[in-house]
Amino acid sequence: MDNAGYTTLTRQSGLMREMQVVANNIANSATTGFRSEGIMFSEHVNRIDGGASLSMASANVKNTSMEQGALTKTGGQLDFAIEGEGFFLINTPAGERLTRSGSFSLSAAGDLVTHDGFAVLDAGGAPLFVPPDATDLSVSADGTMSADGRLIGQLGVVRPVDMTDLSREDGVMFRTDAGFEADPESRIVQGFVENSNVNPMAQIARMIEVQRAYEMGQSFMESEHERIKTAIQTFIKRG
Repeated sequence: MDNAGYTTLTRQSGLMREMQVVANNIANSATTGFRSEGIMFSEHVNRIDGGASLSMASANVKNTSMEQGALTKTGGQLDFAIEGEGFFLINTPAGERLTRSGSFSLSAAGDLVTHDGFAVLDAGGAPLFVPPDATDLSVSADGTMSADGRLIGQLGVVRPVDMTDLSREDGVMFRTDAGFEADPESRIVQGFVENSNVNPMAQIARMIEVQRAYEMGQSFMESEHERIKTAIQTFIKRG
């Protein structure tokens, strides 16, 4: 296969990955706290034995959009949305994770948990317990929780030290190896949830663009195949 074939093949592989990412964005356009993803393409040029150079493209880096999603009012006492760059801190079997999905509930033991049963942590990294006799739960903008005039705790809202270090896990959860810190600038709104920041129309338009680009690449590959096939047949006949 010549350079043009290798270049087209790597481009097709990248377009296929982008199509998968776009399809996942569309599928999660109604998922609370979901963050849209994109693909970053890069080109690698290598000179072969001091002669002609070979260009290879790759699309292995995913870029997560941190744009604020619209807030929807639910009226639920255990529904929270964050205005700002912060994340809720939760505890999973794999360790502490970050999320923007603030639709919580209470476990049988009275702990504030996610829909997956993971404990929501306070500012000090401990699970938040809501007394069983609490009837009027309220949360202030800084995350301070109180019930019937009694202080319960404070929702932990943190910000990654390096936003580019975030790795997505299970749709709405993120891991960071660079660590995180308290985020006093973000504001918590009770009775609301943050919608996905996916723009469905823009994603559908991008899907069409990627599909057309893939079809053009496929057509080029088929043309190259026919060209090489014809050249070989001509060479054999002359031989």
